[in-house]
Amino acid sequence: MVKIDNITLPDFPLLLAPMEDVSDPPFRVVCKENGADLMYTEFISSEGLIRDAIKCRRKLDIFDEERPVGIQIFGGDEERLGMAAKIVDVTNPELLDINFGCPVKGIVAKGAGSGVLKDIPLMVRLTEACVKSTSLPVTVKTRLGWDDDTKNIEEVAERLQDVGVKALTIHGRTRCQMYKGEADWTLIAKVKNNPRIHIPIFGNGDIDSPQKALEYKNRYGVDGIMIGRAAIGYPWIFREIRHYLDTGEQLAAPTVAERVQVCKRHLQQSLQWKGPVAGIYAMRRHYLTYLKGLPGIKEFRNRLVTLNVPEEIEAVLDEVLRAYDGFEMAHTPIQLVNYHEKCPL
Repeated sequence: MVKIDNITLPDFPLLLAPMEDVSDPPFRVVCKENGADLMYTEFISSEGLIRDAIKCRRKLDIFDEERPVGIQIFGGDEERLGMAAKIVDVTNPELLDINFGCPVKGIVAKGAGSGVLKDIPLMVRLTEACVKSTSLPVTVKTRLGWDDDTKNIEEVAERLQDVGVKALTIHGRTRCQMYKGEADWTLIAKVKNNPRIHIPIFGNGDIDSPQKALEYKNRYGVDGIMIGRAAIGYPWIFREIRHYLDTGEQLAAPTVAERVQVCKRHLQQSLQWKGPVAGIYAMRRHYLTYLKGLPGIKEFRNRLVTLNVPEEIEAVLDEVLRAYDGFEMAHTPIQLVNYHEKCPL
């Protein structure tokens, strides 16, 4: 088993990455039900929390069935990040995570996210401010460095551990890489193998199959992995990886019935959390990903994204089930696309 302070996770835990406009409570629930071990919220602005911005406050919502959950915050000012940590503390998640990894220009320009990678002493001070402001375990998600000339993650890991961080997730790219090229896990392995490091080290970047998860586990020796883009529209990635790690066998691809069932479950959770209008609107981006691989599905998808009544949406999903009765789904390569211009961590 793996421990983050007082939080006990299974051996080699599978973490759901914090993804803006994706990792909301409805999505986290379906990932949890399909094998994810630890959830993270969408990242939340410290400034927004302090100003009591409605969108930021809503991101603090947690369903009991998705626990354990970490709430992730970002900011570039020590005092205000510490204040935000105190706000998070009273919402009772299992842990608080700090975002030092978001590469998006608008975040970096504010001196937050991966922008902090240009000032390691500031990163340390920001982290220490959070640790001193909350009773929760504090973790950090970051990148290898700002660019190829400043891959200082080994120093960063030691300094963050020294100020009280309880776990570290490392995305195997620099900020300047954004999401281009392959993630480099060799430096993640160096951090894990550093005899000074005693906190859990989780790897992130490019995990898109059970086979790759096992390969990286064995090759780099990390304590667990964080999965982001591969889970979008495919929460079954978690159960497939777990089964493969335990047995060495590839699970069959989810059936059409399973895809429709999870899509309905996601819809119901979205309606419960966001209400009948926003809940339906938020689901429109998910229909095609859940039903990807079905020939001719575009016709159904075009209907799904125009309907505004939950019962009518479920009726179309039932039509999908009937239309593809007996169709055998096959595994197809997961495409890790940069799905929008916001911060897909």
